[in-house]
Amino acid sequence: MTTRRQFLQQSLAIGGVALLPPGLGSAALARLPTEITAMTASQLSLAIREREASCREVMAAFLARIHRYNPVYNAVVSMPDDDQLSRAALDADRELERGRYRGWMHGMPHAVKDLAHARGLETSYGSPLFAGAVAQADSLHIARIRAQGAIFIGKTNVPEFGLGSQTYNTVHGATKNAYDPALTAGGSSGGAACGMAAGMLPVADGSDMMGSLRNPAAFNNVIGFRPSQGRIPNSPQGELFYQQLGVQGPMGRCVEDTIRLLWTMSGADAGVPMSLRDAIPAYRHFKPASLRCVRVGWLGDYDG
Repeated sequence: MTTRRQFLQQSLAIGGVALLPPGLGSAALARLPTEITAMTASQLSLAIREREASCREVMAAFLARIHRYNPVYNAVVSMPDDDQLSRAALDADRELERGRYRGWMHGMPHAVKDLAHARGLETSYGSPLFAGAVAQADSLHIARIRAQGAIFIGKTNVPEFGLGSQTYNTVHGATKNAYDPALTAGGSSGGAACGMAAGMLPVADGSDMMGSLRNPAAFNNVIGFRPSQGRIPNSPQGELFYQQLGVQGPMGRCVEDTIRLLWTMSGADAGVPMSLRDAIPAYRHFKPASLRCVRVGWLGDYDG
């Protein structure tokens, strides 16, 4: 029986880039773990697209990992039951059988930051004032993730209303650091960062007003990217001043995944006049920057 690693090596040999989902380069084939939850999102996308891993297998692997580790870390909250998620994965497999491929996140489990709306899931904002409130529609950037084929498996934990650099609230409790549960995961995208670092999520969406993408990413050794204001437009809303301080952004376990999610979430919207009109290029157009002339300074001890 062909292993996942053998499958991708053979694919590279016989067809290379021709076999990849649109925009995926050969970097996704370089080193493929045999464990589904250890794959990068880009590698996982390829495995699903090429039917080397079924959406049901992928869902089962991530649910098993969540059930094993989430009781320790408390990163993913407000999850539907396993049967509902398994049926959604089966539907995604059947779509592939019919030749329908939604996008690079087809059949991929995704948990939405609990400050954004995902249709059919609770949006509590980490506050007892909104606990149990079920979203009737997706936020704009979440609708774009759904359109790429993601299956929403729950929400990622936040501090109440996203205010704070530690992720804890009275509705869902505290999220722990992926490397040491005695320490904080940071915030406000603490559930997203910890969930990825602990292998419970392939990628994650987040948001940032004063570090909410960046500090939890640093605390959990993943990537949180704060884009320019307007790059990922917020859903149209009445208040237009305070909300300009915060932006939506992607989080990933590697640069490639982060760029792909940025591409998915970004793009102008007619309902958001200040959204940026130029487009993010596909990942294949990005080239690593040369660091040959870059000097790095490190201060080991600031005088105690």
